[in-house]
Amino acid sequence: MKAFVLAAGLGTRLAPLTDHTPKPLIPVFNIPSLFYTFFLLKQAGIREIICNIHHHGSAIRRSIESSELSGLNITFSEEPVILGTGGGLKKCEKLLGEDDFILVNSDIITDIDFNALVQQHLGSGCGGTLALFETPEAATIGYVGVENGLVKDFRNLRHTGLLSSFIYTGAAILSPKIFRFMKAEFSGIVDTGFTGLIDNGGLSFYQHDGIWMDIGTMQNYWLANIDANAAMNTLSEPMHFAIGLSPHSISPGALISPDATLTRSVIGAGCTIGAGCTIKNSVLLPGVIIKPGSTIVNAIIDPYTITIMEEPKQNRKQR
Repeated sequence: MKAFVLAAGLGTRLAPLTDHTPKPLIPVFNIPSLFYTFFLLKQAGIREIICNIHHHGSAIRRSIESSELSGLNITFSEEPVILGTGGGLKKCEKLLGEDDFILVNSDIITDIDFNALVQQHLGSGCGGTLALFETPEAATIGYVGVENGLVKDFRNLRHTGLLSSFIYTGAAILSPKIFRFMKAEFSGIVDTGFTGLIDNGGLSFYQHDGIWMDIGTMQNYWLANIDANAAMNTLSEPMHFAIGLSPHSISPGALISPDATLTRSVIGAGCTIGAGCTIKNSVLLPGVIIKPGSTIVNAIIDPYTITIMEEPKQNRKQR
Protein backbone atom coordinates (compact mmCIF):
# COMPACT_ATOMS: atom_id res chain seq x y z
CA MET A 1 0.00 0.00 0.00
CA LYS A 2 1.21 3.51 -0.86
CA ALA A 3 0.68 6.75 1.06
CA PHE A 4 0.04 10.28 -0.10
CA VAL A 5 1.25 13.03 2.26
CA LEU A 6 -0.16 16.53 1.91
CA ALA A 7 2.78 18.92 2.32
CA ALA A 8 2.15 21.68 -0.23
CA GLY A 9 0.09 24.10 1.86
CA LEU A 10 1.04 27.76 2.35
CA GLY A 11 0.69 27.52 6.14
CA THR A 12 -0.80 31.00 6.39
CA ARG A 13 -2.17 30.38 9.89
CA LEU A 14 1.38 29.73 11.08
CA ALA A 15 2.72 33.01 9.74
CA PRO A 16 5.17 34.61 10.38
CA LEU A 17 6.98 31.29 11.00
CA THR A 18 6.06 30.03 7.53
CA ASP A 19 7.36 33.17 5.83
CA HIS A 20 10.80 31.54 5.95
CA THR A 21 10.12 27.87 6.76
CA PRO A 22 7.51 25.59 5.12
CA LYS A 23 4.88 24.32 7.54
CA PRO A 24 5.94 20.64 7.21
CA LEU A 25 9.41 21.58 8.49
CA ILE A 26 8.24 23.65 11.47
CA PRO A 27 9.66 21.64 14.40
CA VAL A 28 7.64 20.14 17.25
CA PHE A 29 9.92 19.14 20.10
CA ASN A 30 12.80 19.75 17.68
CA ILE A 31 11.54 17.29 15.04
CA PRO A 32 9.95 18.63 11.79
CA SER A 33 6.22 17.90 11.89
CA LEU A 34 6.43 16.05 8.56
CA PHE A 35 8.74 13.47 10.10
CA TYR A 36 6.10 12.44 12.65
CA THR A 37 3.97 11.42 9.66
CA PHE A 38 6.86 9.50 8.10
CA PHE A 39 7.37 7.71 11.42
CA LEU A 40 3.76 6.51 11.58
CA LEU A 41 3.80 5.31 8.01
CA LYS A 42 7.03 3.37 8.40
CA GLN A 43 5.80 1.90 11.68
CA ALA A 44 2.74 0.62 9.80
CA GLY A 45 4.91 -1.01 7.14
CA ILE A 46 4.33 1.61 4.45
CA ARG A 47 7.41 2.10 2.28
CA GLU A 48 6.15 3.96 -0.81
CA ILE A 49 5.27 7.59 -0.10
CA ILE A 50 4.24 10.38 -2.46
CA CYS A 51 4.66 13.86 -1.00
CA ASN A 52 3.27 16.94 -2.75
CA ILE A 53 5.23 20.17 -2.35
CA HIS A 54 4.78 23.82 -3.32
CA HIS A 55 5.55 26.49 -0.67
CA HIS A 56 9.32 26.39 -0.03
CA GLY A 57 9.21 23.06 -1.83
CA SER A 58 12.96 22.92 -2.41
CA ALA A 59 13.58 23.23 1.34
CA ILE A 60 11.29 20.25 2.01
CA ARG A 61 13.02 18.21 -0.68
CA ARG A 62 16.49 19.04 0.72
CA SER A 63 15.47 18.22 4.28
CA ILE A 64 14.08 14.82 3.32
CA GLU A 65 16.93 13.93 0.98
CA SER A 66 19.56 14.87 3.59
CA SER A 67 17.88 12.80 6.32
CA GLU A 68 18.63 9.16 6.87
CA LEU A 69 15.12 7.80 6.43
CA SER A 70 16.16 4.29 5.48
CA GLY A 71 13.49 1.98 4.17
CA LEU A 72 11.28 4.74 2.76
CA ASN A 73 10.96 5.53 -0.95
CA ILE A 74 9.69 9.11 -1.17
CA THR A 75 8.53 10.58 -4.47
CA PHE A 76 7.85 14.31 -4.80
CA SER A 77 4.93 15.81 -6.68
CA GLU A 78 5.86 19.42 -7.33
CA GLU A 79 3.06 21.93 -7.81
CA PRO A 80 4.26 25.11 -9.56
CA VAL A 81 0.74 26.39 -8.98
CA ILE A 82 -0.82 25.18 -5.75
CA LEU A 83 -3.69 22.76 -6.30
CA GLY A 84 -5.26 22.38 -2.86
CA THR A 85 -5.99 19.11 -1.08
CA GLY A 86 -8.21 17.90 -3.90
CA GLY A 87 -6.28 18.95 -6.99
CA GLY A 88 -2.98 17.92 -5.41
CA LEU A 89 -4.23 14.39 -4.86
CA LYS A 90 -5.86 14.17 -8.30
CA LYS A 91 -2.53 15.12 -9.90
CA CYS A 92 -1.01 11.93 -8.44
CA GLU A 93 -3.73 9.53 -9.58
CA LYS A 94 -1.39 7.58 -11.88
CA LEU A 95 1.41 7.49 -9.30
CA LEU A 96 -0.93 5.98 -6.71
CA GLY A 97 -2.08 3.24 -9.06
CA GLU A 98 -5.10 0.99 -8.75
CA ASP A 99 -4.87 -0.02 -5.08
CA ASP A 100 -6.24 1.56 -1.92
CA PHE A 101 -3.89 4.10 -0.37
CA ILE A 102 -3.34 6.12 2.80
CA LEU A 103 -3.92 9.88 2.79
CA VAL A 104 -2.40 11.86 5.67
CA ASN A 105 -1.69 15.48 6.53
CA SER A 106 1.80 16.65 7.43
CA ASP A 107 0.72 18.98 10.26
CA ILE A 108 -0.63 16.50 12.82
CA ILE A 109 1.06 14.81 15.76
CA THR A 110 -0.67 11.52 16.49
CA ASP A 111 -0.27 7.81 17.16
CA ILE A 112 -3.03 6.60 14.84
CA ASP A 113 -2.75 2.87 14.21
CA PHE A 114 -2.79 2.75 10.43
CA ASN A 115 -3.00 -1.03 10.41
CA ALA A 116 -6.22 -0.90 12.46
CA LEU A 117 -7.51 1.84 10.17
CA VAL A 118 -6.84 -0.35 7.14
CA GLN A 119 -8.66 -3.32 8.71
CA GLN A 120 -11.67 -1.13 9.51
CA HIS A 121 -11.70 0.08 5.92
CA LEU A 122 -11.44 -3.39 4.39
CA GLY A 123 -14.42 -4.55 6.42
CA SER A 124 -16.55 -1.53 5.55
CA GLY A 125 -17.14 -2.12 1.87
CA CYS A 126 -16.91 1.63 1.32
CA GLY A 127 -14.73 3.65 -1.03
CA GLY A 128 -13.00 5.39 1.86
CA THR A 129 -12.58 5.40 5.63
CA LEU A 130 -11.72 8.51 7.63
CA ALA A 131 -9.95 8.46 10.99
CA LEU A 132 -12.04 10.55 13.39
CA PHE A 133 -11.21 11.84 16.86
CA GLU A 134 -13.67 12.76 19.61
CA THR A 135 -13.11 16.10 21.33
CA PRO A 136 -15.25 18.66 23.19
CA GLU A 137 -13.74 21.26 20.84
CA ALA A 138 -15.36 19.71 17.77
CA ALA A 139 -17.75 22.60 17.25
CA THR A 140 -14.84 25.03 17.11
CA ILE A 141 -12.50 22.86 15.03
CA GLY A 142 -15.18 21.56 12.67
CA TYR A 143 -17.42 18.62 13.50
CA VAL A 144 -18.13 15.65 11.25
CA GLY A 145 -21.72 14.50 10.88
CA VAL A 146 -22.04 10.71 11.30
CA GLU A 147 -24.97 8.32 11.12
CA ASN A 148 -25.19 4.52 11.24
CA GLY A 149 -21.41 4.08 11.13
CA LEU A 150 -20.97 6.34 8.12
CA VAL A 151 -19.72 9.88 7.53
CA LYS A 152 -22.58 11.99 6.16
CA ASP A 153 -21.51 15.62 6.52
CA PHE A 154 -18.84 18.16 7.45
CA ARG A 155 -19.85 21.21 9.53
CA ASN A 156 -23.40 20.71 8.24
CA LEU A 157 -22.31 21.87 4.79
CA ARG A 158 -24.66 19.26 3.30
CA HIS A 159 -27.53 20.48 5.49
CA THR A 160 -28.08 17.10 7.15
CA GLY A 161 -28.44 18.62 10.61
CA LEU A 162 -26.10 15.95 11.97
CA LEU A 163 -24.01 17.16 14.91
CA SER A 164 -21.25 15.25 16.67
CA SER A 165 -18.18 15.58 18.86
CA PHE A 166 -16.02 14.01 16.14
CA ILE A 167 -13.44 15.80 13.99
CA TYR A 168 -11.51 14.58 10.96
CA THR A 169 -7.93 13.82 11.99
CA GLY A 170 -6.33 14.37 8.61
CA ALA A 171 -5.79 10.65 8.00
CA ALA A 172 -7.78 8.29 5.78
CA ILE A 173 -7.73 5.12 3.70
CA LEU A 174 -9.09 5.72 0.21
CA SER A 175 -9.97 3.67 -2.83
CA PRO A 176 -9.01 4.85 -6.34
CA LYS A 177 -12.76 5.25 -6.76
CA ILE A 178 -12.36 8.69 -5.19
CA PHE A 179 -10.64 10.02 -8.31
CA ARG A 180 -13.94 9.83 -10.23
CA PHE A 181 -15.20 12.76 -8.19
CA MET A 182 -12.09 14.95 -8.11
CA LYS A 183 -10.92 17.87 -10.23
CA ALA A 184 -7.53 18.40 -11.87
CA GLU A 185 -7.50 22.01 -10.66
CA PHE A 186 -7.41 23.87 -7.37
CA SER A 187 -10.02 22.23 -5.15
CA GLY A 188 -10.65 20.78 -1.72
CA ILE A 189 -10.89 17.06 -1.08
CA VAL A 190 -13.91 17.42 1.22
CA ASP A 191 -16.29 18.97 -1.30
CA THR A 192 -15.09 16.83 -4.20
CA GLY A 193 -13.73 13.40 -3.24
CA PHE A 194 -15.27 12.89 0.20
CA THR A 195 -18.65 14.19 -0.92
CA GLY A 196 -18.50 11.99 -4.00
CA LEU A 197 -17.86 8.90 -1.89
CA ILE A 198 -20.68 9.80 0.53
CA ASP A 199 -23.13 9.91 -2.38
CA ASN A 200 -21.76 6.85 -4.18
CA GLY A 201 -21.43 3.86 -1.90
CA GLY A 202 -20.70 5.57 1.39
CA LEU A 203 -17.75 6.87 3.44
CA SER A 204 -16.98 4.97 6.64
CA PHE A 205 -14.99 6.02 9.70
CA TYR A 206 -12.57 4.67 12.27
CA GLN A 207 -12.50 6.19 15.76
CA HIS A 208 -9.01 7.03 17.00
CA ASP A 209 -8.76 7.23 20.80
CA GLY A 210 -5.08 8.03 21.33
CA ILE A 211 -2.85 11.05 20.74
CA TRP A 212 -3.94 13.71 18.28
CA MET A 213 -2.71 17.29 17.98
CA ASP A 214 -3.10 19.72 15.10
CA ILE A 215 -0.26 22.25 14.83
CA GLY A 216 -1.82 24.27 12.02
CA THR A 217 -2.31 27.47 14.06
CA MET A 218 0.14 29.44 16.20
CA GLN A 219 -1.85 28.68 19.37
CA ASN A 220 -2.03 24.95 18.66
CA TYR A 221 1.61 24.85 17.69
CA TRP A 222 2.64 26.59 20.91
CA LEU A 223 0.54 24.26 23.08
CA ALA A 224 1.85 21.16 21.29
CA ASN A 225 5.35 22.18 22.37
CA ILE A 226 4.77 23.32 25.94
CA ASP A 227 1.96 20.99 27.05
CA ALA A 228 2.72 17.68 25.32
CA ASN A 229 5.54 16.11 27.33
CA ALA A 230 3.50 12.99 28.13
CA ALA A 231 2.57 12.46 24.48
CA MET A 232 6.14 12.98 23.33
CA ASN A 233 7.44 10.50 25.88
CA THR A 234 4.99 7.96 24.48
CA LEU A 235 6.15 8.55 20.91
CA SER A 236 9.87 8.82 21.63
CA GLU A 237 10.97 5.17 21.73
CA PRO A 238 8.92 3.83 18.78
CA MET A 239 9.85 6.89 16.72
CA HIS A 240 13.54 6.38 17.38
CA PHE A 241 13.21 2.73 16.42
CA ALA A 242 11.39 3.54 13.17
CA ILE A 243 13.31 6.55 11.81
CA GLY A 244 16.17 7.15 14.25
CA LEU A 245 14.78 10.44 15.60
CA SER A 246 13.25 11.25 18.99
CA PRO A 247 11.36 14.32 20.22
CA HIS A 248 13.40 16.37 22.70
CA SER A 249 12.84 19.70 24.41
CA ILE A 250 16.44 20.95 24.54
CA SER A 251 18.63 20.52 21.48
CA PRO A 252 22.14 19.29 22.23
CA GLY A 253 23.29 21.85 19.68
CA ALA A 254 22.06 24.81 21.77
CA LEU A 255 24.46 26.98 23.81
CA ILE A 256 22.78 27.75 27.13
CA SER A 257 24.38 29.71 29.97
CA PRO A 258 24.61 27.64 33.18
CA ASP A 259 22.73 30.29 35.13
CA ALA A 260 19.85 30.63 32.66
CA THR A 261 16.46 29.41 33.92
CA LEU A 262 14.33 27.31 31.55
CA THR A 263 10.75 26.29 32.36
CA ARG A 264 8.38 24.32 30.07
CA SER A 265 10.21 25.47 26.95
CA VAL A 266 11.61 23.98 23.76
CA ILE A 267 15.01 25.17 22.59
CA GLY A 268 16.15 24.47 19.02
CA ALA A 269 19.52 23.66 17.52
CA GLY A 270 21.98 26.52 17.23
CA CYS A 271 20.15 28.67 19.79
CA THR A 272 22.21 30.80 22.17
CA ILE A 273 20.82 31.79 25.56
CA GLY A 274 22.90 34.31 27.50
CA ALA A 275 23.71 34.62 31.18
CA GLY A 276 20.87 35.42 33.57
CA CYS A 277 18.11 34.71 31.07
CA THR A 278 14.68 33.43 32.09
CA ILE A 279 12.78 31.42 29.46
CA LYS A 280 9.30 30.21 30.41
CA ASN A 281 6.52 28.55 28.36
CA SER A 282 8.31 29.42 25.13
CA VAL A 283 9.46 27.86 21.87
CA LEU A 284 12.77 28.94 20.37
CA LEU A 285 13.23 27.73 16.82
CA PRO A 286 16.73 26.92 15.52
CA GLY A 287 19.23 29.76 15.41
CA VAL A 288 17.59 32.15 17.92
CA ILE A 289 19.91 34.31 20.02
CA ILE A 290 18.68 35.58 23.42
CA LYS A 291 20.76 38.38 24.91
CA PRO A 292 22.03 38.10 28.51
CA GLY A 293 19.51 39.11 31.18
CA SER A 294 16.46 38.69 28.93
CA THR A 295 13.11 37.39 30.17
CA ILE A 296 10.98 35.50 27.63
CA VAL A 297 7.51 34.29 28.65
CA ASN A 298 4.74 32.67 26.54
CA ALA A 299 6.51 33.27 23.24
CA ILE A 300 7.32 31.65 19.92
CA ILE A 301 10.57 33.00 18.48
CA ASP A 302 12.37 32.35 15.23
CA PRO A 303 15.46 34.23 14.00
CA TYR A 304 13.24 36.87 12.41
CA THR A 305 10.24 37.40 14.68
CA ILE A 306 8.81 37.01 18.17
CA THR A 307 5.14 36.20 18.79
CA ILE A 308 3.68 36.51 22.28
CA MET A 309 0.96 33.96 23.02
CA GLU A 310 -2.05 34.27 25.31
CA GLU A 311 -2.12 31.47 27.85
CA PRO A 312 -5.39 29.47 27.81
CA LYS A 313 -7.77 30.31 30.66
CA GLN A 314 -7.78 26.76 32.00
CA ASN A 315 -3.99 26.82 32.29
CA ARG A 316 -4.04 30.16 34.12
CA LYS A 317 -6.55 28.76 36.62
CA GLN A 318 -4.48 25.62 37.23
CA ARG A 319 -1.40 27.64 38.09
